[in-house]
Amino acid sequence: MRTSAALQYLYLQKPVSSIILICCIAVLPWLAIGKLSTEGETKEAAVAVSMLETGNWILPKVHTDELTYNPPLLHWMIAVFSLPEGKVSAFTARLPSAIAYTLMLVFVLILFGRKTRFQEAFIATLLLLTCFVVHQAALTAQVEMLLTTFMVIGLIQLFRWEDNLELKGLPVVIPLILSGAILTKGPLGIIFPLFVFGVYLLMLHKYNLLKIIKSLLYIGVASCFIPSLWYIEAWRQGGDKFMNMVFAGDFHPGEFILGHTAGAWHSLLTLLTGFMPWSLLLVFSLFGLKISKPNRPVKQWFVNVWTGILSLDKIKLFSLVASVCILFFYAISGINQRIFLISLFPFLALFMAQYFIYLAEYRSYTLRFFASILLAGVCIMMLMIIFQLTGIVDFNALIAGVVTNRSVLEQLQTVFESLSPGIVQVFSYFMLIISASVLCYQLRKKINIKILYASIFVVFCINLFINNLIR
Repeated sequence: MRTSAALQYLYLQKPVSSIILICCIAVLPWLAIGKLSTEGETKEAAVAVSMLETGNWILPKVHTDELTYNPPLLHWMIAVFSLPEGKVSAFTARLPSAIAYTLMLVFVLILFGRKTRFQEAFIATLLLLTCFVVHQAALTAQVEMLLTTFMVIGLIQLFRWEDNLELKGLPVVIPLILSGAILTKGPLGIIFPLFVFGVYLLMLHKYNLLKIIKSLLYIGVASCFIPSLWYIEAWRQGGDKFMNMVFAGDFHPGEFILGHTAGAWHSLLTLLTGFMPWSLLLVFSLFGLKISKPNRPVKQWFVNVWTGILSLDKIKLFSLVASVCILFFYAISGINQRIFLISLFPFLALFMAQYFIYLAEYRSYTLRFFASILLAGVCIMMLMIIFQLTGIVDFNALIAGVVTNRSVLEQLQTVFESLSPGIVQVFSYFMLIISASVLCYQLRKKINIKILYASIFVVFCINLFINNLIR
C-alpha cells in the first residue's frame, strides 16, 4: 500500500509537530466554552481558588473550612495558570489536562515510532487522539488525564531504561515522573507502573529476581521522596484528621476489594465502551472471522501461544504486558474508577493500529462497512443542524412532548440550544462537512489505507461536533 505525498510528509517529515497541532485544534478552542458544571470540575477548581485566596498551597480549606486530603499537583497547576488573570476560569482549570493530553501523545508517538513501523505508530497515536474517553478527559478539569499521562510516560521511561541501559545506573527522571503520579492521585499512581514493569522484567527471563526487586525498590523509594515532603507538611497542618482522610480515601474497603463483584466482565465492558468508536470496528471485524477446529492438542496450542508471546519484539511484549496487567489489576481490585483503565489505552492502540492496517490490506469490506456507518452518522448530524438552525423542526418542543423527566428534558434542550451558530460551532460544522466529503471520495476511490485515514479524520471531527453539545 502507498499513501499520498501529503500523508507521507505528515507522518514522516513532521510527525511530532503535526500531532501537537492536531491536539491544539482538538482541545484549545473548547477549554473556555461552558462553565465548570460537573461536581468533579468544581471541586478541583475550588481547591485552586482557596490556594490563591488564602496563600495556603499545602492543605487549603474549602466548603466551609473542610480539609482537602487529595494530592495537590493538579490544584497547583490550575493555581499557577490562573495567577496572570488573578482568578480561576474554565480555561485555566482545564489547561493542565490539555497539556498532559498533548505530552502523552507526543511520548507515545516517539516511542512507537522508534520501535515499530512508523505508519503503525502514527495510526496508533491518531486512534488514541480520537478515542472519545481520552478526548473528553483532555477537556475536563479533573485528575484523569494528568494521572494517565504521568503513568504512561513513567512506563515509557521505565521501558527505555531497561532497553537502553539494562537497568544500569540510577535514573533521576523516572522517579520525578512517578512522583508526579503520586502527587496527582496518591500511592495508586505508582503501584500500577511498578506492577507492570515488574511483570515485564519477569517475562524477559533476563534478570534474576533479586535484580528485579532491587530495581523496583529503588524506583519506588526514590519516587516517594518528594511526595513525602508534602504528606509530612500536610500532616503537620491537618493532624490525625488529615491522615484518617487519606487512608479512608486511598485505601477505603469500598474502593479496593479483591474479588469485587463487577469482575472481569465489567472491566472488559468498560474497556470496549471507553475505546469507542474504534472498539466498534474491532467488534464488526469479528463477524467475518473463520473459526476452525485446532488440529493440535489444547496443551500444545497454549504452548505455541506462550512461545509466540515470548518471541515478540520488546515493544510489543511490553505493550501486551501493560495492557493485560492493568486490565487484570483493575478487574481484581474492584477500583470502580475508569481513570486507571485509561492508562492501558496507549498500549492497546498499538495492537489496534496493526490490526486495522491488516483489515485495510486483507479484509477491506469490514473497514468500508464501518466507514459507511460513520458517513451515515455524519449525515444525520448535519440534518439535525440544518433542521434546528432553519426552524424546520423545533426539537425543544418535540422532546418536551415526549420526555417527562424535568432534569433530562433540560439537558436535552440545552444540547439543541448549543447548536446555535458561533465561531467555534461553525468551525466544527465546516470540519464535519469536509471530513464527510473526504471519506465519501475515498470510498469511491477504494484505496483502503486512505479510507482508514479518512475514517480517523471523520471521528476527529465528530469529537469536535460533540464538544459543542456537552460543553
